[in-house]
Amino acid sequence: MTDKQWNTLLDTINGKETNLPIGFIIDSPWLPNWYGITKLDYYTSDDLWFDANMKVINEFPECMFLPGFWSEYGMCGEPSAFGAKGRFPEDEFPHAFPCIDSVEEIDKLENPRANADGLNPFILNRLKLNRKRIAENGHKIRFSVTRGPLNVASYLMGTTELLPAMISDPEKIHKLLRIITDYLKAWHTIQMEAFSTIDGILILDDIVGFIGEDHFKEFALPYFQELFDRDVSVKFFHNDAPCKVSAPYLPEMGVNFFNMGFDITLNELKRLTDDQVTLLGNIPPRDVLANGTPEDVENSVRDLIDSLEDRSRVVLSCGGGMPPGVSSENLHAFVETVKKFRQ
Repeated sequence: MTDKQWNTLLDTINGKETNLPIGFIIDSPWLPNWYGITKLDYYTSDDLWFDANMKVINEFPECMFLPGFWSEYGMCGEPSAFGAKGRFPEDEFPHAFPCIDSVEEIDKLENPRANADGLNPFILNRLKLNRKRIAENGHKIRFSVTRGPLNVASYLMGTTELLPAMISDPEKIHKLLRIITDYLKAWHTIQMEAFSTIDGILILDDIVGFIGEDHFKEFALPYFQELFDRDVSVKFFHNDAPCKVSAPYLPEMGVNFFNMGFDITLNELKRLTDDQVTLLGNIPPRDVLANGTPEDVENSVRDLIDSLEDRSRVVLSCGGGMPPGVSSENLHAFVETVKKFRQ
């Protein structure tokens, strides 16, 4: 992100900016194919990774792309540090396989070294190697990024194994979440120490959308509070699963910037969060932004803006990250529609 974009985001979070900024979470499910390369090319070539990011930045200068120059390997990053096998088809999204077959194995789990185990060294070194040319193009690394503890746990155990174990073996799950959270805290610290320009933290975790309030308060809230307890300006959380249960707790979690799913309105989220959280959304990502026509995108964006009871603390986007298949034409339609509403 440029300094101008960063300042716009800070102003929006502080309630000062109301001129309808635009932002999208972009990563490997969308960017490589939009650029015209395979996902494997994107993961294995610094030059292709950098050029793909620069192309979208230059083609859509009106948009904040978040977190910005995201160095990642799909969902395989954090699980790999615990020994999870990753599968990387040439042009499909990679997949991490469970490595914990039963809750009894949690007792044998070793604390990963966040600076050396799994894919972390490759993730960090890509940013270090590209730091100079990122800066030469007017951008800075602004966020440390991880998946959330429940998300990582679901990859280590399997979601259908994790969720029942919260009821049957809560002590074991707390032990697992303690290990994961300590690892994630260390990994955020390593990223922040490597890049003095980082002033934000991004955590992505959809599993919080699949548990009830009591389990959220027990198995999610305290661990996320630890993770977001950082002296940074932007505390960014992504959960595009159902969020009505967890949304009222976002301020208590420490979150001040939130990307949700499209099944809830921004007006309702403003009420659930007492308008304390800046919202990133919220047109349908797949059915409209990816599969719709430019006219569909224009109509959806217009309806979204017209529906807003309060335009402050809103960054216009889709619900969730940028989905596969979104065309340049549809993104341009999004941007041009927003421009018509700006003061």
